[in-house]
Amino acid sequence: PEILNNCSQLSSLPLQILLYVNGVYYIFYFLATLMMIVYKSQVFSYPNDFLAPDLLMLFIMAILEVPRLYFGSKGNLTEEEAPLGLSLVLTLGSVVLAVYFLAWQTYVLRADVILTALLLSTYGLESGLKVMAIAAFVS
Repeated sequence: PEILNNCSQLSSLPLQILLYVNGVYYIFYFLATLMMIVYKSQVFSYPNDFLAPDLLMLFIMAILEVPRLYFGSKGNLTEEEAPLGLSLVLTLGSVVLAVYFLAWQTYVLRADVILTALLLSTYGLESGLKVMAIAAFVS
């Protein structure tokens, strides 16, 4: 077999692994946050005007997560900057929504803080790896 010396792979394995882990973790995050919102609505005097926005934000975040992970994975595997950059922009939206659940939702439990802090940490690490991958693709 002939060995190809000119074949260089620029896609990032750590980024691909983190995108997968984030996808799995987000499913857990979504279900846990949804259960906590239901719990809080039953245990605390949750104002009816605030229940719908909290649920809406969670579902918007879930809808945003699908293209964010898809474009991140596609951009990394095809070594294209545009999908990876779009995923990076969508990550900023996810970060804003995560901060909403960390600081601005009606009731914030310690479990909310822990789950969201972990999510934000993975978003930060993923964003750094995306920037490094884009830099590698451009050069």
